[in-house]
Amino acid sequence: MIRLEHISKNYITSQGTVTALQDIHLQVNAGEIYGIIGQSGAGKSTLIRCVNLLEKPSTGKVIVDNAELTALSPNALRAARRKIGMIFQHFNLLNSRTVYENIALPLELSGQNKQKIAATINPLLELTGLADKKNHFPVQLSGGQKQRVAIARALACKPKVLLSDEATSALDPETTNNILDLLKNIRDTLNLTILLITHEMAVIKACCDRVAILQHGIMIEENNVGQFFANPQTAIAKNFIVSSLKQTLPPVIAEQIIHQAQTNHHPILRLWFFGGAATQPIMAQLMNQFNLHINILQANVEYIKQHAMGIMILAINGDENKIAAGIQHLQQLGVQVEVLGYVPNDIIPFA
Repeated sequence: MIRLEHISKNYITSQGTVTALQDIHLQVNAGEIYGIIGQSGAGKSTLIRCVNLLEKPSTGKVIVDNAELTALSPNALRAARRKIGMIFQHFNLLNSRTVYENIALPLELSGQNKQKIAATINPLLELTGLADKKNHFPVQLSGGQKQRVAIARALACKPKVLLSDEATSALDPETTNNILDLLKNIRDTLNLTILLITHEMAVIKACCDRVAILQHGIMIEENNVGQFFANPQTAIAKNFIVSSLKQTLPPVIAEQIIHQAQTNHHPILRLWFFGGAATQPIMAQLMNQFNLHINILQANVEYIKQHAMGIMILAINGDENKIAAGIQHLQQLGVQVEVLGYVPNDIIPFA
């Protein structure tokens, strides 16, 4: 449904050429919710604006619903854009117009009559949960309700593709979850394809089918969401996942940790459990089979797209050779082991 081929975007500044996107290849299948995540300045907004040519790529092709937008005449491009809806972080509603009138705006601009507009908008008000807010003005709405109006307006022209540019970034967590549930329902009800960008892993986890990471304008990793969480391939992917699970070291340990092994120190490990390994009694095996002492500092197991995933931070103490053998045993079971550092033996108690 959406295909980007060799997309690059350069800006000419007084200091020289700035490359915002570099040789991007992207395929979003019909009916997917596809997420692009990255830190601020990664090029996410530039990329999504290239899809509907609000930003014209410096090189490459943009193909949406089998139409190569980068090759269309201005009139043909305007027609093609009507099949691409877009929602933004800050809603962009007109304060002087009611909910109904805000949603109706693109239909009025296209010259549709009042009866046809009403036949389109009233079902959208029901779909987005705004039927009782039809005659309200934006100032009378919550942030989540304003975003629902923006979503309904983006759907008014019956698009096949919906683009979401950080649409939940200004919302609280509960409202964000409600909006993401709405997007999933819209995808299923209207058979839409949704491409969204975000810097929040919770958004990817909650509603996306596939995900890509953008860093410095380069797409560095792509996978279905379950495999992405279960087996991240890059350091930035791991950092996003860890931050979403709030896996942090207690301050007393973070202050004492060093990166080189020393006498009278023991290691702090981060374990990544995937699939069946996430439900095995691994700690019991380490203690019984290798005579190791374990102190679990942080732990979390959850299921994402039917993939079990667990992250655990633990302190481990015992004979150095047995610790090495225990780590090798974990790796043979499919557990990824990362040594975060070493702390003095008297910092952490062991039973």
